[in-house]
Amino acid sequence: MKSSFNRRDFLKSGSLLGSALLVPSFALGEEKPLANQAPSDRLRCACIGVGPMGSGDANEFNGLTDVVAVCDIDSKYRLERLLKNKNFGKKENGKETVDTYSDYRRVLDRKDIDLVSISTPDHWHVKIAIEAMQAGKHVFCQKPLTLTIAENLLVRKAVEKYGKIFQVGTQQRSMKDKFMAAALLVRNGYLGDIKRVVCTIDTGRQSGIIPLSPAPETLDWNMWCGQAPVKPHRWTNDTQFFSASNAGQSRGHLNFRWWFEYSGGRITDWGAHHIDCALWAINKQTIGSGPTSVESSNVKFVVPYKDGYPTRDDMYNTPYEYDIRCHFPDGIQMDIVCKSEDGNGILFEGTKGKIHVNRGRLAGRIIKEGALDTLKEEQYIAINNGKPIEGHKQNLLRCIREGGTPVSDVASNIQSMHICHLANISCRLGRTIHWDSTAETILNDPQAAAFISREQRKGFELPSV
Repeated sequence: MKSSFNRRDFLKSGSLLGSALLVPSFALGEEKPLANQAPSDRLRCACIGVGPMGSGDANEFNGLTDVVAVCDIDSKYRLERLLKNKNFGKKENGKETVDTYSDYRRVLDRKDIDLVSISTPDHWHVKIAIEAMQAGKHVFCQKPLTLTIAENLLVRKAVEKYGKIFQVGTQQRSMKDKFMAAALLVRNGYLGDIKRVVCTIDTGRQSGIIPLSPAPETLDWNMWCGQAPVKPHRWTNDTQFFSASNAGQSRGHLNFRWWFEYSGGRITDWGAHHIDCALWAINKQTIGSGPTSVESSNVKFVVPYKDGYPTRDDMYNTPYEYDIRCHFPDGIQMDIVCKSEDGNGILFEGTKGKIHVNRGRLAGRIIKEGALDTLKEEQYIAINNGKPIEGHKQNLLRCIREGGTPVSDVASNIQSMHICHLANISCRLGRTIHWDSTAETILNDPQAAAFISREQRKGFELPSV
């Protein structure tokens, strides 16, 4: 379904002026167009999924590309994004317009779109991304990239086959003075031999019993569920576990992350960032470089589990507390925890010292002693796959124009997603998972191996590659 609006006329509509546009709190700052880029040379971008996260991505892409289409299966999101983004659109007969769609497949049918930005709930990421590449589009996809280990392997195969530029939304890699600098310090031996890495990713969300509630009239609930089973929509604004940051409790918008049907809880949410940057720093992002085992302890759910599955479906079902330990063949130990003395971020411990990095700081003795001043610009460029240091989305667009590998490419990103999914399998089953990182499979545990993939609902299957 498609409609086209004249922006000037559309903005006169006062009845749809809903909540203010939400921009991610961790955005890296304003991203500006590439220098000396003529308007006629700007890439044409479509934004699929324009909820709170997607609207932030759309805003950033609108400053770098011509956003010519927005797509969301909730008409409220589609219309609000048009109202709140005054610079969206393309020139037609002297007027700016932007096309809106409820079905992403109509976006992919368009031959004039170069790039799609995917900010849907997680269980839709890989299907849309692969179909976009099959349609000849470059891809930006928000994290966490995948829902399962099987999706990891499939999306990597698709990137290799179709040859499109694909950037994952793990933007911490583009933070030069924080995560990029930390990775260079680790890689260049400033800490000696790394013995232990701790990724603190915070606790997950809890809920009370969430009552049945009709899906919003503006939302196609069947389509929203996608490959997942169609379960009743739930929502409440009960304040027992409510805070302004999570907008009540629900099965659906905003809180999909706390249901295994659609995501992987905090472990794939923040884990997609910190585990990714940790592996980047210790240079373990290729096939065969992963852990040999992933074990969990101190795991807490708000629902009881049996054989790895929740026994009720009226409360959040991802773990809200956990301690995960990964063992690597070279003796490095990686802990993924919800709480630590250092707080959210990554701690690297080596034979010569330690550093802690998060989005607000890079700290440690060697930092006080001026280690950062010894890093050279060419080292930053090298770890950035030979590209100049700039915003995360600018890096993607540069790679589309010049060729090359984005700083957050799929092949390296899925190694961190392997660990995220293995950690969740361990939490669900309550035991250590043994992993062959070369064959990329779970060893000697058929029940655990069954979680490598999930059954897909008929009509919403992942594409063949």
